Amino acid sequence: MNAPIGVIDSGVGGLTVAKEILKVLPQETIYYIGDTARCPYGPRTKQEVRTFTWQMAKALQRMNIKMLVIACNTATAVALESLQKHLPIPVIGVINPGARAAEKKTKRNEIVVLATEGTIKSGAYENALLSLSSKAKIIPLACPTFVPLVESGEYDGQFAFDLVAKGLKPLAKEKFDTVILGCTHYPILQHHIEKVVGPEVTVLSSAEETAKEVGEWLSYNNQLNISGELPQHIFHTTGSVPIFRMIAEKWLEKDFLDIRRIKLY
Repeated sequence: MNAPIGVIDSGVGGLTVAKEILKVLPQETIYYIGDTARCPYGPRTKQEVRTFTWQMAKALQRMNIKMLVIACNTATAVALESLQKHLPIPVIGVINPGARAAEKKTKRNEIVVLATEGTIKSGAYENALLSLSSKAKIIPLACPTFVPLVESGEYDGQFAFDLVAKGLKPLAKEKFDTVILGCTHYPILQHHIEKVVGPEVTVLSSAEETAKEVGEWLSYNNQLNISGELPQHIFHTTGSVPIFRMIAEKWLEKDFLDIRRIKLY
């Protein structure tokens, strides 16, 4: 089926998921919306996040997508259930795939969840992890400075490392062997996070597992694009196109992306 896969996020973080989908399903077209003008979602109320997420979903639905991927942990925690219930297309979030990835990797069941304030408060990762293993010891940590850092585009260099190290200080006395990057922005900071927690700790995101789930669903339901036509990706942002372009083209390692400004409200 030659219809696009819709991917939504509060900003550029969902590009980490889009990148993995492009690796697993290079024949598929992606239509992406990043709500950079209202990012971050973490400190916002549940109602705000739910409203913003529905606005993005409806915009992509009008573009005739065949599937929606909520590539934002905060939005997944708040809006996944209502979107799955009311949209006529499949909707996949990133929290359950992230929990599965961690459960597969951990050896001691000692798992840190790094996420936004909203995701941490929701308890969504704790619920997902405990449903997989009742023995899991979960250490949640909100990192509110990480998303603005990524959205600024200044995520390389000493300043970024120092900010990450400061945000992870509460983990200094904790014991853990696995870290879930429970926000899709955080893989862009993964090199800094790995440096802080050390080589003996596995740091992972939900992106690969989410992309795998997308591919499995499309294959099982005969929805894969087998037309042979080249994919025509379109990326939308509610904020600055130049900043979005700089981050997107660097992260996706692609030039001349079709990036457009979109108004959702």
